[in-house]
Amino acid sequence: MVSKPAALDVEPAGSDYGQYDFIVVSNRLPVDRVTDDGEDTSWRRSPGGLVTALAPVMAKTDGAWIGWPGSADEVLDPFDHDDMRLVPIPLSQDDVELYYEGFSNATLWPLYHDVIAPPEFHRAWWECYKQVNQRFADATAKVAATGAVVWVQDYQLQLVPKLLREQRPDLKIGFFNHIPFPPLEIFAQLPWRRQVIEGLLGADLVGFQRPSDSSNFLRCVRRFSGHAIKSQHVNIKTETGTRICRAGAFPISIDVDQINELANRPDVIERARQIREELGNPKTVLLGVDRLDYTKGIGHRIKAYGELLEDERVTVEDAALIQVASPSRERVESYRLLREEIEASVGRINGTFDTLSNTAIRYLHHSYPKEEMVALYLAADVMLVTALRDGMNLVAKEYVASRTGVNGALVLSEFAGAADHLKQAILVNPHDIDGLKDAIMRAIHISPGEATRRMRTMRRQILQNDVEQWSQSFLRALQVDPAEELGEQP
Repeated sequence: MVSKPAALDVEPAGSDYGQYDFIVVSNRLPVDRVTDDGEDTSWRRSPGGLVTALAPVMAKTDGAWIGWPGSADEVLDPFDHDDMRLVPIPLSQDDVELYYEGFSNATLWPLYHDVIAPPEFHRAWWECYKQVNQRFADATAKVAATGAVVWVQDYQLQLVPKLLREQRPDLKIGFFNHIPFPPLEIFAQLPWRRQVIEGLLGADLVGFQRPSDSSNFLRCVRRFSGHAIKSQHVNIKTETGTRICRAGAFPISIDVDQINELANRPDVIERARQIREELGNPKTVLLGVDRLDYTKGIGHRIKAYGELLEDERVTVEDAALIQVASPSRERVESYRLLREEIEASVGRINGTFDTLSNTAIRYLHHSYPKEEMVALYLAADVMLVTALRDGMNLVAKEYVASRTGVNGALVLSEFAGAADHLKQAILVNPHDIDGLKDAIMRAIHISPGEATRRMRTMRRQILQNDVEQWSQSFLRALQVDPAEELGEQP
């Protein structure tokens, strides 16, 4: 850990540019602040999959990570942490409200998730989004070495590729969209649709979770940019000739080794046993783990389980549901209302069906460390992933990776990107409550032999495609010469 930021010297003698050969640009830095009893602030690496995937690349190259440190109105100097140079980008309280809570999470997030909640379009939000994206691009242009590789992450920074290319045409620029990209008919609602498309086309390679997302993007490019498209290559005419931007699917995965290690630790296994005991040792433990978000289908899952109790197809002695709902964007009104709705549903079901010994739904509005999450995965006989729309859903993959005993059942929404890879899951349309109820019952009563066959196939897929393989495949593709690639095509 680093107790306080160090000074930054990114202008080596005789160079007009910075010194970093590989740069990641994301909304947040890959560290969380740790403050001990009023002592100086230190930093701890964030537990996310993106950090896990890119940390080895950072260690092998002269790497820097650019992002917001997480607190409004705070200006920090760049500093070193775990073989990475961290370059903090300041955001004012207005920036947080307009760029992040506003345009990113109340305009783009609902729009890109099939308008499950209505997006809001405000010109002040858009203006702030542009300004913050420019700030990120300026910082990147300053620290990148000549010919450096820059990998921009996610929907908060869609304008950065073009803004960065305008300043630094020497850079190799990649962009990855971690959430879905909407169909043309939905994306067309965005008043600034052309500017967003042109922003993304500043990249050499734009990556998505699913082939359908890549196809949606290319349809929007064709409609709103006028650039010629051949296969997955967009030909962009410039003052000096033609530049090619490619689009493709690069599905993200998880740190399989970390999950396997935890799933085999005696203390985690013992914690899983305690969890079942605390629930009253029901025959079946159902588990949902989500960020509290309207895209995750938590309400649909709870409704289906409540109706199974009402129909007497299960009892609280038969099947208990644990629902972990991590706090999320609680200042945004739609999220506050969602929390009230979910907690009211849980209270009604528990008030109706609880006994002195058993609780129908154990609702946990907390975030938990990875050790506790893996213990929950081990304790659960059935994992419920009922997202209404999800770029990937790594919880589904983590559950599969944790099942070292090759047992358990996964009920998985067909609208999650993970459904493309975990085809042996029990796939459902979460909008079909009766179908969801039947899928839950099928998972509860699945035979050991069928459960093992399905889980073995899914585990094989996860073990062969972990998060490091994802990052390496993207970075390899970014280095491919698109002209040569087109020349090899029939």
